[in-house]
Amino acid sequence: MRIATDIGGTFTDLTFLDEESGRLGVTKVPTTPANFAEGVIASLHKAQIEPGQSSFFVHGSTVVINALTERNGAKTALLTTQGFRDVLEIGRANRPDLYNLYYVKPKPFVPRNLRLEVRGRMNFRGEELEPLHEEDVQAALDLCRREGVQAVAICFLHSYANPAHEARCAELIRQLAPELAVTASSELTQEWREFERTNTAVLNSFVQPTVQRYLGSLENQLAGLGMKRVYHIMQSNGGTATFERGKQAPIYAVESGPVAGVIGAARLGELIGEPNVIAFDVGGTTAKTSLIKDGKPRITTEYKIEWRRDFAGYPILAPTIDIVEIGAGGGSIAWVDEAGSLHIGPQSAGADPGPVCYGLGGEQPTVTDANVVAGRINPDYFLGGEIRLNLERARQSMQPIADRFQCSIEEAAIGIIRLADASMINAIKLVSVRRGHDPRDFVLTAFGGGGPMHAAALARELRVKKVVIPTEPGVFSAWGMLMTDLRQDLIRTSIRRTDRMTSAELSALFSEMEGRASEDLREQGADAGAIRFQRFADMRYKGQEHTVKVPIPIGELNPTGLADIDDQFHRLHEQAYSFRLQAPIELVNYHLTAFGVVAKAEMQRADAGGSLQQAAKGSRRVYFDDFGYEQTPVYERARLPLNKPIPGPLVIEEPTSTTVVFPDQTLHRDEFGLLHIEQVTP
Repeated sequence: MRIATDIGGTFTDLTFLDEESGRLGVTKVPTTPANFAEGVIASLHKAQIEPGQSSFFVHGSTVVINALTERNGAKTALLTTQGFRDVLEIGRANRPDLYNLYYVKPKPFVPRNLRLEVRGRMNFRGEELEPLHEEDVQAALDLCRREGVQAVAICFLHSYANPAHEARCAELIRQLAPELAVTASSELTQEWREFERTNTAVLNSFVQPTVQRYLGSLENQLAGLGMKRVYHIMQSNGGTATFERGKQAPIYAVESGPVAGVIGAARLGELIGEPNVIAFDVGGTTAKTSLIKDGKPRITTEYKIEWRRDFAGYPILAPTIDIVEIGAGGGSIAWVDEAGSLHIGPQSAGADPGPVCYGLGGEQPTVTDANVVAGRINPDYFLGGEIRLNLERARQSMQPIADRFQCSIEEAAIGIIRLADASMINAIKLVSVRRGHDPRDFVLTAFGGGGPMHAAALARELRVKKVVIPTEPGVFSAWGMLMTDLRQDLIRTSIRRTDRMTSAELSALFSEMEGRASEDLREQGADAGAIRFQRFADMRYKGQEHTVKVPIPIGELNPTGLADIDDQFHRLHEQAYSFRLQAPIELVNYHLTAFGVVAKAEMQRADAGGSLQQAAKGSRRVYFDDFGYEQTPVYERARLPLNKPIPGPLVIEEPTSTTVVFPDQTLHRDEFGLLHIEQVTP
């Protein structure tokens, strides 16, 4: 039995695969914000599976991001090189929006009195200029004890080039103060950029005690149910790691849940022969999107939390699948500002109390309430009928907005849906058009409880090739976790001109990194024969600041290897920035991705289905943007016939989601049970 659980803002999802029978099962329970582990255990009970039979358990959680956004972490101190205690305060000079008068400078997670200096110095080549003064470390620990510090981050100047001082400092702290959680920046990454490395180490230490308690508690509860030590946590890079690794480097799981859906979308694209996919996930709290090109998601180390136009956010120098996330989920609250403009999110009704239509105490209108009023959601079939929605309460919640804009309740709901769609379209353009990709070359894979409801409208605007809705879209991210491998990313900075480096030197550098990654994966239980590698280099023209990520061939490079790499860099740079230069090229960062490949769930073929008459559930009045309201046939997804085109307008219902098809679109269900929505050519 292989089990995956994904904690969302509103629901906790579970997917399981019985490896003997091939049966794939799913279940969904409300998230329990007071104790997330309770929701995980409840999902196991509801699925009626035997945890002791599990050979693999993977968990995606919002614990890390919640601890950061709520500032609910450990009291943290920073040990840094003498003269550099204010790196966190200074940050970067560039603003998200240069002329935004509402800009607020981010406040460091560590106050200045806990940013402590240690004498000792390396230069940028990794050469020691001054030895580490261990008495400074001891003095810093004395202050930490007096101040009640619970975690310590270490970031010394140029430790990416030589981590010896950081390693010795961390060793001393673990010997003298074993009660403290400790993070050395070089244990997370050996990539340059002092501010980003410092902030990453601080955030890791800040959440480490919280994550250790959470994973420890969940581990104990799973063991109490008879589960063996097969626990893994989903990481932001699209791979998994053991719980033990997750406790050491929790910052790698900052986007633990959302990235699983991207991995699932890539696998789905491979299945249907579409390597270029835009993954689109609408959950209860947020909408998320990511671009997959040639079957591979884009990985970035320039990820920031809390970034917005008036706030620079906090950088995390850890490999993360490039995701754009906006506050436009089903539970996102609609509100009117002082100037009279309508907004969606980022505030969310979440799981408690939830949207007004849940009848659990929510009072402010949400996107889900608007979709209920617009006829897109069946109030009697939400979550397969487990939750009965209150249409009248949803309508009442729209009244203040209707009064404010002097319109009907239906028009207020339509306004909310249109605004949510516009935000989602902009997010998709950020990962496609703004990165030099034409959406018309991509398939839009929509999932999450709300993704299939909005995808058809977005496809009409973006003109994507088609929309694909996976089976059980409401728990698709959990299914995506069953598609993941153990993964380790190593990044090292060493600036070298390609015309002054040999292929043998580049091969030797990557070979050394591969040895370290293999050892780490074997410690996590990976079979030596199942370890695979991918190589990349961040490259730039000499004199530039930013880089382009270029794939590097595996194995020994031939003498002309660097010339081929240069050619590929020119091409990728032109794609990203629309020009190329006749200038020296520099290698900046060397990025190795190592996979510990594990067995994966296979997509099951759908049964024969039924006929349209058998699938029909009646009809209802549904709103379709510029088409207005239309009386629309409603079908049960599982009973739809296979490979039979069905013209819109349509509403397709299933327990975890609802799919909306516009009048100028057609739909068919393929042999895997996937729904394909395509535009009708005029």
